[in-house]
Amino acid sequence: MHDGAVVGLDELGRADLALAGGKGANLGELTRIAGVRVPPGFCVTVEAYRRVVAGSPSFEAALDRLAELGPGGAAEVRRVVEAIPLPADLEAAITARVDGATGYAVRSSATAEDLPGASFAGQQDSYLNVVGAAAVIEHVRRCWASLFTERAVTYRQHHGIDHRDVHMAVVVQEMVVPDAAGILFTADPVSGNRRVATVDATWGLGDALVSGLVNADVYRVSADEIVAPTIGAKDRAVRAVPGGGTADEVIPPAEQRRPVLTDAQVVDLVRLGRRIEAHFGRPQDIEWCLVGDAVHIVQSRPITTLFPLPAADDDAKHVYVSVGHQQMMTDAMTPLGLSFWQRTTPRPMAEAGCRLFVDVAAILASPATRAGMVEGFRKTDPLTGDALATVVESGFLGELAQADPAAAQPEPDPIPADPELVAELVAESRASVAAAERALRTRSGPELFAFIEEDLQELRRVLFGPRSHQVIMAGMQATWWLGDHLGEWLGDRGVVDTLTQSVPHNVTSEMGLALLDVADVLRQDPAAVALLEKGTVEGLGPASAASLQAFLDEYGMRCPGEIDLTRPRWSERPDMLASTLLGNIRGHEPGAGKRLFDEGRRQAGEAEQDVLRRLAAQPDGERKVAETKAMIDRVRTFAGYREYPKYGMVRRYFLYKQALLREAERLVREGVLREAEDVFLLRFDEFAEVVRTSEVSAPLLEERREELRLARNLRPPRVFTSDGEIVTGTYRRDDLPPGALPGIAVSAGTVEGRARVVTDMANAALAPGDILVTAYTDPSWTPLFVGITGLVTEVGGLMTHGAVIAREYGLPAVVGVEGATRTIPDGRRIRVHGTAGYVELLE
Repeated sequence: MHDGAVVGLDELGRADLALAGGKGANLGELTRIAGVRVPPGFCVTVEAYRRVVAGSPSFEAALDRLAELGPGGAAEVRRVVEAIPLPADLEAAITARVDGATGYAVRSSATAEDLPGASFAGQQDSYLNVVGAAAVIEHVRRCWASLFTERAVTYRQHHGIDHRDVHMAVVVQEMVVPDAAGILFTADPVSGNRRVATVDATWGLGDALVSGLVNADVYRVSADEIVAPTIGAKDRAVRAVPGGGTADEVIPPAEQRRPVLTDAQVVDLVRLGRRIEAHFGRPQDIEWCLVGDAVHIVQSRPITTLFPLPAADDDAKHVYVSVGHQQMMTDAMTPLGLSFWQRTTPRPMAEAGCRLFVDVAAILASPATRAGMVEGFRKTDPLTGDALATVVESGFLGELAQADPAAAQPEPDPIPADPELVAELVAESRASVAAAERALRTRSGPELFAFIEEDLQELRRVLFGPRSHQVIMAGMQATWWLGDHLGEWLGDRGVVDTLTQSVPHNVTSEMGLALLDVADVLRQDPAAVALLEKGTVEGLGPASAASLQAFLDEYGMRCPGEIDLTRPRWSERPDMLASTLLGNIRGHEPGAGKRLFDEGRRQAGEAEQDVLRRLAAQPDGERKVAETKAMIDRVRTFAGYREYPKYGMVRRYFLYKQALLREAERLVREGVLREAEDVFLLRFDEFAEVVRTSEVSAPLLEERREELRLARNLRPPRVFTSDGEIVTGTYRRDDLPPGALPGIAVSAGTVEGRARVVTDMANAALAPGDILVTAYTDPSWTPLFVGITGLVTEVGGLMTHGAVIAREYGLPAVVGVEGATRTIPDGRRIRVHGTAGYVELLE
């Protein structure tokens, strides 16, 4: 470790991040790897930046204005920084290390640059072939100022990094004058495959490649074999010029298509990259220069776009399927939330990027089980199903003799449509939750954790009990039966969606209608409406408050992302409902809840009579009518119950959370924790140990907090392998209009309207006639469904919550539309084809 203002690169290492910034620390670390050539140089450290820039009153004043103006105020900060003079002793220290006849690369090295979770690549400026001490000092100031380019300011804001928390070091290296240069990724940055390296190469300096001036040569290398070479047309090169600076050079036509590297050089370069990767312990983005036969490394940083791999204790091949895509919650989860979900579910789950995944390799590798899994996913989530089929076809897994025994479960026997069975299961769940609530009131300390561990087994018994599973499957299979047979007999699969409107016992759809009833009470209170317009429910009058509280007593444990036990619940932050309540008041007449349910039930009844009448007129009509009537009865009896087990689970989760927060608050009072919510950064067992010992690791909490912050910027894949390769599925459709966005048809009908792209339910400013476009919807989004005319989501399947509720409310819906929130502009008119499964953008 060093603390000087000017330090040689060979004196630095990865531990000097705070002093030398990401680039400086990594370059210093590279000098310690045998066989790696790094151009010599030095670092003007963060100590110099703090002394010259951070302590300047004019700089602090400019930063205050930047906070007011945002990225648009960045130019003023840069002007201030470039005008600050360097102290004489600092100028002398730099001058003493500069040879006046040598060209130097003067390069930014911010403390939030080249990090494992955020590279900040290209956010600050660097300068090549700077000649003379005065010019080097001038460009040091320019590098400092480039900490405040608009792109850098915007990037930090996106990643939640405070401008005052980032400082700038500057790396000054002797220029090498390369014959060729380029970039080496030790993992494929597109697919994520850790076994495939890519090499980009061009003539001259690498600036031509980075700035997009040329089409470089590109090589993909696997196991020391070049698998996909592409020779680009390199019509220009960037070269250093005498006296300083660089210039473009036109490459003669005969040389433009000549490979920059020989095959042997490519393979040797990748081997060198693998050595660097092994030293740093993760895939690297490496900048290299070739002088004669010598490779010089001028930068190495982590590839920050790769989704992390789950930890594995073996070298076996694994295929991971996203749990979040099945549960409609693809956000990062806290350690406590992850550990509770892992304790809840019956299958082992791998963890990566603060998300959970199931390894299905054994199921896919066995001929006895793979077809059932692939076809099952094709039915419920075609993109996942197609990705799994691609894995199988690739031969990645080979054959395993033994199938996963959990994969081959017999289908449940058909059961009669008995409403009493649903009532019994609901009563059993309520009684179980009530018993847990009584017990949790009297538990604290280690006894509380022991009880929760035991009670989780009761939760699993209720959640996954055979009778409950049989009822859920009965409803789903009846739905599929009706779709297949009515499609075959009547050419009308879409009528099934009408038949499932307003089914009884659906606790999720009932929740949306119940909030309409709350709105009916609040609409009579002008003061309440005024509060809603301010985005709050705090201060409601007695009647309004009582109505909202009755809703929260039944549904207040719900919230977006509710499978994460640590997420804020409506009961904890009822203001989250203000926007939805206001929309209900403005978009619906009094009594809308009952009317909507009655209208859905009426339409379902009329559809049933119409279907049976049409079938009766067909050959063998009597049999078809009898079979269809039995299936309609089964759907309307059992389909609603599908939502109840998760409702019971979420109620129980909230009870656990309240009890655990009481323990956390005690730890705060005792000075063990700073904040009660710090326990969300601990796993269940770790939290229990803190309660037992009254000791917690502050560095662990900070490490987890940073890990979670970085994970929130990741987009989890549906399917990826233990090689890190993200396998993307497609819909493989050729029946779409030009420009249409394909998805899964989950609720019949076609509707046009204004797209409202919503990422936070609490800020959903929906108007009557709007079409909701969002990443995913779990049950907590249901109250929004009563005020929209259609639904589009990025994640979902035929039987996921949003799809089920859309059908019950009669909303045309298409789910599984990849990138919908990025592709569909907010406010754009769109047409949702809920029967055919695609979305059109209209003029």
